[in-house]
Amino acid sequence: MSRISLSRLPGDRALVTDGGSELTLGIADLPAYVRERDADGPRWVWDDTARWYPTLLAAGVRVERCHDLRLGHHLLRRAPAVDRELLVGEQSAYWDRLGPVVPSDPVLFSADDTAEHLRADLEDARQLAAVAASPEAGRLGLLLAAESSGALVAAEMTYAGVPWRVDIHERLLTDLLGPRPPRGARPSGLEALAGEVRTAFDAPGLNPDSRPELLAALRRAGLEVSDTRASSLRVLDHPGIVPLLRYKQLAHLFSTNGWVWIDQWVSGGRFRPSYQPAGSTTGRWSSNGGGALSFPAQVRPAAVADEGWMLVVADVAQLEPRVLAGMSGDTALAQAARGADLYQGMVDAGAVASRKDAKLGLLGAMYGATSGESGRMVAGLTRRYPAAFGLVEEAARAGERGQVVRTLLGRGAPGLGEAWDTDPDDGPADPDSQARYRRAYGRFTRNFVVQGTGAEWALCWIAELRNRLWRLGSDGPLDARPHLVFFLHDEVVVHTPAGLADAVVEQATAAAATASGLLFRDLTIDFPLNTSVVTSYADAGKH
Repeated sequence: MSRISLSRLPGDRALVTDGGSELTLGIADLPAYVRERDADGPRWVWDDTARWYPTLLAAGVRVERCHDLRLGHHLLRRAPAVDRELLVGEQSAYWDRLGPVVPSDPVLFSADDTAEHLRADLEDARQLAAVAASPEAGRLGLLLAAESSGALVAAEMTYAGVPWRVDIHERLLTDLLGPRPPRGARPSGLEALAGEVRTAFDAPGLNPDSRPELLAALRRAGLEVSDTRASSLRVLDHPGIVPLLRYKQLAHLFSTNGWVWIDQWVSGGRFRPSYQPAGSTTGRWSSNGGGALSFPAQVRPAAVADEGWMLVVADVAQLEPRVLAGMSGDTALAQAARGADLYQGMVDAGAVASRKDAKLGLLGAMYGATSGESGRMVAGLTRRYPAAFGLVEEAARAGERGQVVRTLLGRGAPGLGEAWDTDPDDGPADPDSQARYRRAYGRFTRNFVVQGTGAEWALCWIAELRNRLWRLGSDGPLDARPHLVFFLHDEVVVHTPAGLADAVVEQATAAAATASGLLFRDLTIDFPLNTSVVTSYADAGKH
């Protein structure tokens, strides 16, 4: 497979490096060039998918595969099986500092400086050499391909957008909050609740959005609290707590998904969030804008498929426990994972008495429960599933020793000092505090190996599903075929013509099986999907 690298040049130009040849193109001519060359199936190599791909998508050009150098550089720098010295060379210091594009960034070609005009071909050569020299070259190659495919998915989902009914969203807001208020004012429904809170706590001037004022009012009422989190407020006995909790819930809706959110993030009947692939240390995504990864239930009824189209919602049952079975090679846990309910499989195998016990034990192992009911379940299940429980236990012990752990495909965890934003040697001086400090990092590494490998499985899943969806239906553009519009850790939403909905369900299931085979070649692990074919996202899981 050929690799064609694109480097940004001053003056709205691009340097195209294809093997031993170089070509300089104006940006206006780039979409036509990419459309023609992509038919040969090359891998496009560029500094950041979020800088290049949206321009191509806007011109109607979809690419099959790419290599995202920014994501690859940061991944390889932290990978334990990579010699970092092989990533050092011309301009490498700029690659070390290169951050993700965010919605507020300037347009693609803006500043005339070195950081904006990095040579993609030079960095690509270094990354290829670093992977080739690694004893884990095969796994790292798969991870880099999946990571870059994820970046393509992210850009395509922003381009296509989640189908969104502004009229439904505004009606929901009006029903819950009252009419849209002037800028800087509270909606009438929220102001009425604020009045109830002031009356209940005998605090006429109280601003319930102010934490210090609210704490003072609670304490004057005889309620000893140290914070104003909803979980802390729910245990209190006072007539003002119910309206206060309701106020906090609706105030959060108003500030995060209210009218201003609609103005900023919905256009042309589409919600277009900005995703950040590998936005967390485990490789899970985060959001650069729009709050896509915290989709509140109150506004989900506004996510409605176009006329003649449907939403296919698919989520993986018990992703991380299944990943643990696969990466540890624990055949007994893999056997329990056959079918739709891994926890019930553990019960049927006689490992535990109830599904609740199975869940407590597995989650306790992955999150470090050492006491109470979870701790007792962990101790018993360790004897039944020694490979799986031993893997997370060893990851925890390695973290406590200050060692770096890795995912199945080779993503490295941040070091002890990096994870906690301090040098371990400059941490707590007394032995007890130092021990607590290291145990906390051990709990992080215990979960990192499973959550990070779960993120790798999910990347392989959406990369495979993306290509399968493209092959369904017509020969039209991306948004005329079934296409991904949402992804959250272990869930996807596909917008599809109604007549292809059943085929999309089949392809999502087949893509999950392919992802399992890529990661766990020597052990069959089931990844069953819960699927819904719905008109509104709010109805997913109800059938």
